[in-house]
Amino acid sequence: MPPSDPDEIVVLDDVRKKFGDAEVLKGISLVARRNETTVIIGGSGAGKTTLLRIIVALEKPTSGKVFIDGEDITPLGERALNRVRKKFGMVYQYAALLDSFTVLDNVAFPLVEHTSLPRKEIRERVVEKLRLLGLDPDVEKKFPSELSGGMRKRVGLARALMLEPPILIYDEPTSGLDPLTSRLVDDLIEEMRERFGVTSIVISHDIASCFRIAHQALLVIRGQIVARGTPEQLAHGDSELARDFIQKSGVSYDVIPPPKRR
Repeated sequence: MPPSDPDEIVVLDDVRKKFGDAEVLKGISLVARRNETTVIIGGSGAGKTTLLRIIVALEKPTSGKVFIDGEDITPLGERALNRVRKKFGMVYQYAALLDSFTVLDNVAFPLVEHTSLPRKEIRERVVEKLRLLGLDPDVEKKFPSELSGGMRKRVGLARALMLEPPILIYDEPTSGLDPLTSRLVDDLIEEMRERFGVTSIVISHDIASCFRIAHQALLVIRGQIVARGTPEQLAHGDSELARDFIQKSGVSYDVIPPPKRR
């Protein structure tokens, strides 16, 4: 049965994934709601990357169901899955910009690949998106190597937003960043959600970031969700695994903000 609540934009029901004899995901069920930020946290090898690939229709589960925007995508063929994939904008760990392309060509790439818009209109849309993200139009002529880390993140976001997807996926967005830059990235994630009304799904191991941006946090250990709820519920709830994970991260419970509102 598809989700009865139209606000439930991503729903996984008892999803399992095997590679040979190794079961990487062991019965994952989750719900991500529209215009909220869901953060999936866990250490290396927890199964976060496989879970991400299943959510964005790049991998099929061995069993279980995946509903995107009310549609069960598990039985779909490749052509239909391509349609589903357009509902997602991907923001990669280091922006994953193409070094030999200018900013204009990087941001225009989704429109060039998936639409037949004339070049003039594509450029106008790119410039407008860069402007909305606080970047000067002159940046369109630059190459990624000429940009600061923060500017690269914004260019990556502009590219992810070009097809106006309802869901933005962030893959380890604060990994390798200093605390100040991490805070700026967290602010960007919130800004995108509020300004464009998108649903955010963040794959991360950064507890401090999770506390700042999550409406809902899910802790994945060895392919299973072992705790879920608001950051406050994870920190002060019944799950010893969650409390242990938070304690080992070195983040103080005192920094947990009040529950977020949509």
